[in-house]
Amino acid sequence: MMAAVPANYGLLLAAALFILGLAGVLVRRNVIFILLSIEIMVNASGLAFVVGGSRWRQPDGQLMFIFILAMAAVEVSLGLALVLQLYHHLKSLDIDRASSMRG
Repeated sequence: MMAAVPANYGLLLAAALFILGLAGVLVRRNVIFILLSIEIMVNASGLAFVVGGSRWRQPDGQLMFIFILAMAAVEVSLGLALVLQLYHHLKSLDIDRASSMRG
């Protein structure tokens, strides 16, 4: 039988991933890197749900993670459409150039 990983370790990993994703959103200026950082944050929250569900022996964490995966798929498709339109109009993926767009 395999030994279970303590819930504290899973939550610490989720918190570390979320902080890394948040730092990526705040520091980076490239739209693709920002979207990847948001994806890391979404997956960290999903990991926290799974760890919580495992801790209390409830399937709710896994159900929430399935919902989070569906939401992440929508986020990726909308983000890719945004990146393609941004590059088509500006010929750059720099977020500072995109902030000059008005209207």
